[in-house]
Amino acid sequence: MEERWVNSGGTAAPVETDQGVDLHLELSGTGNRRIRLMAALREAIRSGRLAPGTRLPPYRSLAVDLGMARNTVAAAYTELVEEGWLTARQGAGTRVAERAAPAPDERAGRPFRPGPRRVHHDLQPSSPNAAAFPRADWIAATRRALNAAPNDAFGVGDPRGRPELRTALAEYLTRARGVRTNPRHIVICSGFAHGLRLLATVLDGPMAMEAYGLDFYRDILHGAGKRTIPLTVDSHGARIEELPSTDARSVLPTPAHQYPTGGPLHPERRAAVIDWARSSGGVLLEDDYDGEYRYDRQPVGAVQGLDPDRVVYLGSVSKSLSPALRVGWMALPARLVDDVLSAKGSREMQVSVVDQLTLADFFTTGAYDRHLRRTRISYRRRRDLLVRTLAERAPHIRVGGIAAGLHAVLELPPGTEDSAVHAARRQGLALDGLRRYRHPGSPMPDRDGLVIGYATTSDHGFTAALEALCLALPDPPDATRDADG
Repeated sequence: MEERWVNSGGTAAPVETDQGVDLHLELSGTGNRRIRLMAALREAIRSGRLAPGTRLPPYRSLAVDLGMARNTVAAAYTELVEEGWLTARQGAGTRVAERAAPAPDERAGRPFRPGPRRVHHDLQPSSPNAAAFPRADWIAATRRALNAAPNDAFGVGDPRGRPELRTALAEYLTRARGVRTNPRHIVICSGFAHGLRLLATVLDGPMAMEAYGLDFYRDILHGAGKRTIPLTVDSHGARIEELPSTDARSVLPTPAHQYPTGGPLHPERRAAVIDWARSSGGVLLEDDYDGEYRYDRQPVGAVQGLDPDRVVYLGSVSKSLSPALRVGWMALPARLVDDVLSAKGSREMQVSVVDQLTLADFFTTGAYDRHLRRTRISYRRRRDLLVRTLAERAPHIRVGGIAAGLHAVLELPPGTEDSAVHAARRQGLALDGLRRYRHPGSPMPDRDGLVIGYATTSDHGFTAALEALCLALPDPPDATRDADG
């Protein structure tokens, strides 16, 4: 027997029944119980609490719950069917009628006013295609990992992270990204943002960062009391030559694929940033953004491989698998490991041990590599379709940043970004303007553009999203009229 709670006459009271489903009703007032029950059901439907299609309890069960005669509930059901509030079919039970859906003004309790435009297509950058998450492989890996896990895996977590994952990461990062590290120098975190927060408390002095970058990076650093210094960004990445004239003690670039403008850090600048770190005693925080997704040639190796003693390498599975997993890592110089662990705390309170064990299996069995190859092909096809569509429909728009990653930058004529973003919203598109990524302290002039993510939208919706995007783009400048015009 299970205990049910109903509200009859404004007073909640427990009754027991082993039939039907729970239904909360408030029978207000006094007098005829059938009329009070009908009023309560109408109000529950009118308010939207009982949605169209909802199956009601059998009248016998509801009668027991409410302490009413069965005939009273049956009569109420019958009358509401006749009024059109409910439907009843043999074998399907009694349900709320589809036409009984509340009008918008009834549901809100005030005159209806249209809300924000609905988002039909998500073209915001930085997220993978959620439908591509390898569910079957993840389930299989979880089963294997749990069967193989030692008993101590289910005790208090080590702040370093599970040794299985750190060992697997050391092998994978060495093989695939050119990182030089070992399991002792890897600390697991819940993603890049978590790692950056920890490092902000450990590293002294101001931090230099690219003049165009993710705004929440700046928010994290400023929240930790750190002053940030913007470095100019051009087609070769951050201008490292500006570092010596600053008082920065650390620098945060995206060498694999500058985010959001695109392009890897030029080889001369990769060498220059290591020279700066060695000569100044500074630290490079390498955000391996888009390191897994390069389409036109082999991925660019990590800067960390040039000097593991001066570089903190940070990565995560937020784009390769899913941001919902909340698993990231730091490959640290040996001298920083204890300080980072002290900042993190004596227990692992951020990252699920089960997810760590499963991800370790993903690395060691090759499932992660196979997933990357599959998604790399899919994302490249989307990128190619984006570029081809814009070349045909909007040839006056230059597309940049397409060699890697999950986004492209559409360069717009000066002064047109705001109108393009508003036009995109009218088309039901969610996307970002380029100016939101600009460091507010940068002397660089504003650049008008749109940052278009091509991974998030579903496969079947991507073509329609591109159609809507083309409608939102500014028209080409008027062609110069010839003398005979």
